[in-house]
Amino acid sequence: QVQLVESGGGLVQAGGSLRLSCLVSGRTFSNYAMGWFRQAPGKEREIVAAVSWTGSNTYYGDSVKGRFTVSRDNAKNTVYLQMNRLKPEDTAVYSCAQRTAPYGLGYHIHDFGFWGQGTQVTVSS
Repeated sequence: QVQLVESGGGLVQAGGSLRLSCLVSGRTFSNYAMGWFRQAPGKEREIVAAVSWTGSNTYYGDSVKGRFTVSRDNAKNTVYLQMNRLKPEDTAVYSCAQRTAPYGLGYHIHDFGFWGQGTQVTVSS
């Protein structure tokens, strides 16, 4: 059974930083791409960032490019999302997800079949 547990969310002022973590268990972590998604109230879930199974390739949503960095530590079965220069519009529930198929790099929500419960990030103005 695949389990994903996020941590690191919270309340931060605009311009500040947060680092989210996602601990994964249940499958060989290093074989699967990982993604971070977010959903704000009244909006559809959108991809924030993704990292390939090796960590060598990454993908970012347009709204976070240059501010957020995704990384992974395969020895710790953990994926991270470093969020800098946060804006009020970054307020959302952030969820990590594991790609259903091994290897590669997923870009679309349907590429990811295993999800965490989410962690709230609130950015005050």
